[in-house]
Amino acid sequence: MAIEFVKCMKASIESERSGSNENWVHDCDAKQLEGGPLGALTFIFVLTNPPSTSVQVIQLPSEIAIDNGRHNTTPSLRMQADGAQLLDAGYRVNVERSPERIFEDSEFEAVGATLVPEGSWPSAPADHLIIGLKELPEEDFPLHHTHIQFAHCYKGQSNWEEVLSRFPTGSGTLYDLEFLNDENGRRVAAFGYHAGYAGAAIAVMVWAWQLDPATKGKPFPSVDYYRSEADLVVMVKRSLEEGMKYTSSIPRVMVMGALGRCGSGALGLCKAIGLPDASMVKWDLAETSQRPGPYGEIVESDIFINCIYLSKPIPPFVDQETLSSPKRKLSVVCDVSCDTTNPHNPIPIYDICTTFEKPTVPVKVDQDPPLSVISIDHLPSLLPREASQDFSDALLPSLLKLRNRKQERVWQQAEDLFREKVAGLSAKWRQGQAFLGGAAVPTGRP
Repeated sequence: MAIEFVKCMKASIESERSGSNENWVHDCDAKQLEGGPLGALTFIFVLTNPPSTSVQVIQLPSEIAIDNGRHNTTPSLRMQADGAQLLDAGYRVNVERSPERIFEDSEFEAVGATLVPEGSWPSAPADHLIIGLKELPEEDFPLHHTHIQFAHCYKGQSNWEEVLSRFPTGSGTLYDLEFLNDENGRRVAAFGYHAGYAGAAIAVMVWAWQLDPATKGKPFPSVDYYRSEADLVVMVKRSLEEGMKYTSSIPRVMVMGALGRCGSGALGLCKAIGLPDASMVKWDLAETSQRPGPYGEIVESDIFINCIYLSKPIPPFVDQETLSSPKRKLSVVCDVSCDTTNPHNPIPIYDICTTFEKPTVPVKVDQDPPLSVISIDHLPSLLPREASQDFSDALLPSLLKLRNRKQERVWQQAEDLFREKVAGLSAKWRQGQAFLGGAAVPTGRP
């Protein structure tokens, strides 16, 4: 009888979710949450997803990056050497089969990880930890697990409340990798270096493309991932040499946030392709604190790479007025920070994210040279293997502490931030649920 009830309620929920009221989770009131579809879904989850065992299980989902309909090979947590250490420490590692990861399924299996069906994480037992990288696909079903990922919903991004509210609605927890910090407030793991490296590489290729009379004024073509940094450097060096045929000088590259991980990566690429140090303008807090933007030094450079971490409102680095300067040489902006949807974006000359399929967006200017912006929010995917290796190696010490996350500072601090952000949800998104002591329960329930 219980099984038939579950089947019946599953069918009811699927019917309701696929009907005209597509956003039913968002629109239902407290009574509906307690006795209606969401309550039934939570009940079903409890029946069909019982706690597994005392062994802590980690599950890596299959993450498919779709770039304007084109699938990309994506970075992932590297669970070869890292997975072996987790297994040795008593964790169990389940890895969803995936055709998209840069690492083959067999590489995970070789170190003892268990391969499970692709897309199986929603039905995994409630105590499994779901560890991914990308934000979850845009869905509306409640999240019941503890998720460790980049969620991009803590800084007022568009649709942040829709994303965040799914966790407390389903009694789930989010540990956002962007805010997993050490005792000095520095992120324990980040893709910054390879984001900067990849962004600088594409910027130099776009700079050369716009100088070539045969391609000037045409959209820059799509890019694909590289198997290694060495392969990428060969390609960028070739572009640099081609571009310099049409100009009498080496490109001047300005990096904002030069002392951080991301800025270091951008400068690392510049050095790898042979740009002299004198052609690199390296700015950080010491320079920007002397006077507010906009900065003429930016438009007087050929390439500007923004690598800052935006944590509060600041004056813009560049705007339409500065682009009208007769001294402008600037032809490429690579906004690695990619705060496109942030109301305090310091580069307010564009308003969309670009992709590997369409890497650039043109900016309207009154005179030559033409100006393009690169604003790809998944730049590490250009070098998925190296990016994954570096990130996983840095994250591993924290992962080994997951079993005691309620006592470990790095995890407890991330959970406290999650609770703080949930408390900031507006009434619309908190309607029908109360966040009490880390658990979300329908309003009115004791």
